[in-house]
Amino acid sequence: MSLTATQNAAQKIASLMQEDPTARFFRVMVLGGGCSGFQYTFSLETSKNADDTIFDTHGVQLIVDEASLPLLEGIEVDYVQDMMGASFQIKNPNATASCGCGNSFSI
Repeated sequence: MSLTATQNAAQKIASLMQEDPTARFFRVMVLGGGCSGFQYTFSLETSKNADDTIFDTHGVQLIVDEASLPLLEGIEVDYVQDMMGASFQIKNPNATASCGCGNSFSI
């Protein structure tokens, strides 16, 4: 099982964690919904759950729950800043389609 973050994403996550000293993990999760069937969500967490898997990448720890794990196999989390704004983006090799904004996908 692999899940990685780019250097840009790791730097942004570390920056967010400095703003919230209780945060220890960056959660990547999949929920039902969005225009393509599933949507990505992100949150800072103070602790992990028993069913979470931890991925260490560029000095930050990403956590994924057991239900989201199969949908996130092989993803790369990136942080992109452009003229449209700044956001975390997912490169998901499992997705067969995604919406224009990139926040939802289908498999």
